[in-house]
Amino acid sequence: MALHPENNFPSLADREIPVSIFNSALAAVDPYNAVLNSARVEHDRLQIAGASYDLAAYERIIVVGAGKATARMASAVEALLGNKISAGLIVVKDGHTAPLKIIEQVEASHPVPNEAGIAGAQRILQMVGGAGEKTLVICLLSGGASALLIAPVADVTLQDKQEATRLLLNAGASINELNAVRKHLSMVKGGRLAQAAFPAQLLTLIISDVIGDALDVIGSGPTSADDSTFAEAWAVIEKFGLRNKLPRRVADLLQRGITGRVPETVKKNDPCLDKTRNVIIAGIHQALAAAADKAAGLGFATKTITEALQGEAREAAKFLARAARAELDAMQAGERRCLLSGGETTVTVRGTGMGGRNQELALAFALEIEGDSGVSLLSAGTDGSDGPNDAAGALVAGSTASRARKLGIDPRTHLDSNDSYTFFRDFDTAAGAHSHFKTGPTGTNVMDIQIVLLAKE
Repeated sequence: MALHPENNFPSLADREIPVSIFNSALAAVDPYNAVLNSARVEHDRLQIAGASYDLAAYERIIVVGAGKATARMASAVEALLGNKISAGLIVVKDGHTAPLKIIEQVEASHPVPNEAGIAGAQRILQMVGGAGEKTLVICLLSGGASALLIAPVADVTLQDKQEATRLLLNAGASINELNAVRKHLSMVKGGRLAQAAFPAQLLTLIISDVIGDALDVIGSGPTSADDSTFAEAWAVIEKFGLRNKLPRRVADLLQRGITGRVPETVKKNDPCLDKTRNVIIAGIHQALAAAADKAAGLGFATKTITEALQGEAREAAKFLARAARAELDAMQAGERRCLLSGGETTVTVRGTGMGGRNQELALAFALEIEGDSGVSLLSAGTDGSDGPNDAAGALVAGSTASRARKLGIDPRTHLDSNDSYTFFRDFDTAAGAHSHFKTGPTGTNVMDIQIVLLAKE
């Protein structure tokens, strides 16, 4: 199958290759399969990652959690443990539910938290707070948990956390910087869920959506030690010039924490962590490996550039464009190659448009490779979402930007206005193309994937 980006890319036919590669990546990190591939029950013992739990020794088994992928994770846990589960509750993003028989689901807002998330988190705290030494608590975590599992500390309101989150997102804060602040405003993040569950035995199954699989960053680390401090959280506020924009109660709390008047998050020597085990069952590595296998099967010489793509989306686009051109220069006529990357970029919002980091990256990439033949890109979120809209990402080629201009659509203006969603919507309508990539909720979340396809003429 050949790519023809110089024509009306992306046509439905040309989409087939990158979409099939993307779908193979998703299948490799399906939450249901990830749980069942990692855990098994034999002779009434739960076996996972070298650990064994005697299920007969527990009077109760409680399942809790939060994240975009946790509904399918919960479905697998039900298949694994069935009626051994005493009770359960997970908080998922709106629309990311799955059919469950025992474990309850609460739908809440993401990325800006809402009251539903608070209600769900409070119920989870109540459930684990009543757990004793003969209780096994299984916690399910995936990307999105930071915004979904929301329990503001005293004196901080939901509106305060919403505003702080919006300010940090719009300023272009990284996930690590955002979580350093959120952990210090929460009763569940930064190890505090593990603290609440103590002295119960706690097993956390995790699908990672962060670079490097850092336990303290995934979901803001509700069941792991936290190295960040109130002082570091305040340094993030200072870095982005938000001191005078931050809600007063948030600023006051962080300042009181710095002076030791508010307890820090859970640190490595806390006794509650002695009874806590965190196991990562899927992440970007597995997704990109499966994508590489699929691309190779389709006849592409395949290379993974990085599993840690980060920084401004438009700067990441320049990096990928340089890599694509260097690869093309080294290729022979008739050769095809696939470059893969994964990670999570950021967007500093300066305009008033609508979009997301993958759509912005794709639009910036289209401008970088304008006029280059034989180059195409799909950039998309593995969770099926990319900002506050219905797209997961976008597909572009060397002809996208120039073709848009001929149709009266200026890609540079849209990029400068952070208006990538409108660009791809209008371009598809005017060109009869299929640039916008819309999957709906995928049920998983391991950051973003970029697929660059190269064909040497």
